[in-house]
Amino acid sequence: MFQLFLRARAHNLLGSRREDKTFKARSAERDAETDRARIGAVLAAIETALQEAEREQAGLNRRVDDALARASVTFGNGTDEYLEREPLDNHHQDLFAADISNGQRRLKELASSIAHLKFVKTAMLTRFPDFKPPQLNS
Repeated sequence: MFQLFLRARAHNLLGSRREDKTFKARSAERDAETDRARIGAVLAAIETALQEAEREQAGLNRRVDDALARASVTFGNGTDEYLEREPLDNHHQDLFAADISNGQRRLKELASSIAHLKFVKTAMLTRFPDFKPPQLNS
């Protein structure tokens, strides 16, 4: 059984050497198109991530501003308001403070991520100066 396999492999090996096979490469245009498609896919992914982060940042910024406005309403305007505040109002203030703190922390993270994504996009465009992203029809 093994002799049949060895004989078949030897036949394939010797047969490929007997035939005059030349190396064939793709055309330069096809290679360039493949490269453009790869670069385009990476840039599209970066652009999608950037747009999603910016949308999240805008929405979160609106929610943090809303929480700040609601918290300011529950504070009151008396000079000794904090001494006479109801326990329920204190509880709401604590909730607002936690929400605002978490929102501001996330906004800082998003600002950093957006800056990094913009840097990566710029680096890609400078490394591949011949690449022209497709224009969107407005």
